[in-house]
Parts: sequence; structure tokens; C-alpha cells
Amino acid sequence: MAKTDTEGNADLWDIFHTIADNEYEGVIYIDGEGIVRFISQGYADFLNINREAMLGCYINDVVPQSRLMEVMNSGKPQYGDVWEVNGQHVMVHRWPIFKDGRVVGCLGKSLFKDELSLAREFIRKVKWLEDELAYYRDELEKERRAKYSLDHIVGKSDVVVKLKEKVARVAKTNSTVLITGESGTGKELLAHAIHSVSPRKNRPLVRINCTSIPEDLLESELFGYEEGSFTGAKKGGKIGKFELAQGGTILLDEIADMNQSMQAKLLRVLQEREIERIGGSKPIPVDVRVIASTNRNLEEMTGAGLFRLDLYYRLNVVLLYTPPLRSRKEDIPLLTDYLIGNLNQNLGTITRGVAAETFQLFEKYDWPGNIRELKNLLEQAINLSDAQYLTPEDFPILLKRLNRQSARARVKFLARAMEEAEREILSAALEKAGNNRTEAAKLLNIHRSVLYRKLEKHKIR
Repeated sequence: MAKTDTEGNADLWDIFHTIADNEYEGVIYIDGEGIVRFISQGYADFLNINREAMLGCYINDVVPQSRLMEVMNSGKPQYGDVWEVNGQHVMVHRWPIFKDGRVVGCLGKSLFKDELSLAREFIRKVKWLEDELAYYRDELEKERRAKYSLDHIVGKSDVVVKLKEKVARVAKTNSTVLITGESGTGKELLAHAIHSVSPRKNRPLVRINCTSIPEDLLESELFGYEEGSFTGAKKGGKIGKFELAQGGTILLDEIADMNQSMQAKLLRVLQEREIERIGGSKPIPVDVRVIASTNRNLEEMTGAGLFRLDLYYRLNVVLLYTPPLRSRKEDIPLLTDYLIGNLNQNLGTITRGVAAETFQLFEKYDWPGNIRELKNLLEQAINLSDAQYLTPEDFPILLKRLNRQSARARVKFLARAMEEAEREILSAALEKAGNNRTEAAKLLNIHRSVLYRKLEKHKIR
């Protein structure tokens, strides 16, 4: 025989009680007047109130700190509220109950015991992740700021003093800058110094090495791409370096290694001040100062057809040259002290400096690797020596290089001496022969054509 509606409702009510009454959570329901119509036994026990005594009572009379009426009046649910009761904390969710578009009651559900501890652990992990995200965001911002300032350009030589003056003056403008100089002379440091004292100093400084990135990837690195623009493209696309540098400075290092196709696209960016992502359909305006650097002679490359002349002129608005170390040897003592200080800090060492005879050694060397070579040799010596002051014996590699340098110098001296001697002999023979070249060739016992070639070589008329 089928059950009556009354019997069915009774069964559903029993099922509801069974579900609601468990040791992990509490359930309470009030009607539209704020009267408690249901409370689970576990919740009543947690509140330390008789369950039957609560039923039919106004909620704020029995639980003054309850916020169920607040939710019912606002019609807005509250999730994950941590509620303190009798010195204990529970996590509470509160929902307004709607019927025919109006609030007819409010349901409260509280998690306690194991659930609350899990919730707290979850909150702790979320907080930790937020802190981690903030840390890496700060680190990324630091990476995009200038690492060096004018103070990092060390030296008192005339060439360095004038260079620093130029940097300070150029930094005030937005003009494109081309920095040239040998490897290891500090071209990147100069770019950082320009940015650090410019009006853009609080915006990003983004560096891209045109040599280290494969040619087929350089365009996407510089300008970015849209989603689906090519096989393997990231979902959502990718922002390029120019957009990352928006409002700041972009350093295009080793610009001479950029291929002709990319040179044309870069020229358009410099002319129009806008970029277009790969697969994109609209230009994106960019407000970026461009600094380019190279250790090659761009003017010679334009003559050989290896670098676009129009791009060279666009880049060469302001030209700065970083001098080689061999042309500013008077700065070596200052540079040495500065580099040792940095190395001590990074390596945890206590080297105080170099001996006087070591400076004499440094003075003799031509430093083809410039400041980078000086730094590397100092780091090697500091790692292998216990002395407070480094002596020539702490630089065995430098001693070998000096010997090779001396040998090359002797060979050059011998070749030059032989050329000078040959010139003197040719001049003497001509004088003795009364400037008769045929007679002079006979006196020297060489063919007349050989004499002519040698006279042309030495520019003897």
C-alpha cells in the first residue's frame, strides 16, 4: 500500500534530521520573523543551549551574537566567516532563503572540529602563496629596474669624467642612444646608468640580447604574438619585450647581429612608435626609449651591406663610446679596489687589495678583455690565495699572457726594424746611383721590377 503525503513528509524530515545531526557541522534555520525553527543537536551542544528550549525563540534572544538576521535583512549570503563562540572559533556560511522573490528565512551552517582546522590550514597555505607571489612580483620588478647608476662608472681619468657628464646630460632626454665599444668595457652598465637617472627610472628597463636568441624567435620576443598565430603558441598569446618596457627603456644588446628582416621591422618601430604582435591585426602604440649597443663597427657594416644605413641613422642619434681599459690605465687602482670590494661581498672573502708590484704588473698588460678580464683575474686570485694583499704570484695566468704579449711586441719590433733598415739601404743605393734606378738595382743585385715594388712599398720617390 502506498504511503500518504504525511507519512512521506515524515520520512523526509527524519532523513533531514539524520543528515543535519552529525559531529562535524551544525545547522540552524530561522523563519522570516527570526524565529528558530530548526537547530541540529550538535550545534545546540556546541552553543551550550538546550535544543528544545531554542525552538520557537527569537534568534537574537538565545544567540545575541548571531548574524542570521543581518543576512536575512540584506538578502546577501556570507561565506567562510570565522565566528567566535564561547572562546572557540567556527567557520560559518549563511544563506537567505527566497520564495516568490522574497526572503522567507535564513539557513546557517557551521563547520567545526576537523573541518575548521583544515580550513585554517587552507587559509594558511593561501596566505603563503600570496606572500610567495608578492615576493616573486617584487623580484621581477627589481630585475626590470636599473642595477647600476652613475656611481658604478668607476674612474677619474679625463675620458671617464667626460663620459659620465655625457651620460647625465643624455639621460634627461628621450633620444635613442647607440653605445659602442669593445667587449668587457661596460656598455650594459652605461645603459643602466642612463635609465637610472632618466625621467623613466621608475618604469621598467628591459634588456634583450640579439645574439643569444635564435633569429626565428627574435620577432616574437620583441613584439609578442597572439593566441593561435603559429604551432606551439601559448594560450592567450604572449606579450613582447617592447610592451613589457612600456613607459621605460629597452636595451637591444649586440644590435649588429640582428638580421636584415628584423632590422626593417625595428626601423618601423622607431619611426612609427608602434609594434604589431605576430598574428595581430592592429598596431599597439609603445612609449619606449631605445638604447642599442654593439662591439662592432656599424658604419663599416653599412658600407658592406650588412646593416641597414637608415636604421643606423635612426639608432645613432646620440653616440656614446666606452673606452678600452688600456687607454685609461690610470683608473686601474680605483677599479681594482671597487671590484675587490664587490667580490668580497659576493664570495664572503676578506681580501684587502693588491700589492704595489701587482699594480706594476697590471700597468704592463694591454687588457684585451678590458674590465671583464680584470674582474675574472681578480676573482681567480681571491679564490686561490689566502693573502690579504694579492702579489704577482697570485696571477700566474696574467704572467703567461704578459710573456706572450712581450713576445708579440718583440716580433713587431723586429719586423719594424727590418723595414726601416731596408728603407735606409734603398735610399742609400739611389743616392749613390744618382737616382738612376737601373744602376741602383745593379748595386743592390736585384731585378729592376723588384726595386720598383720596394720603392713603392716604402713610398720612396
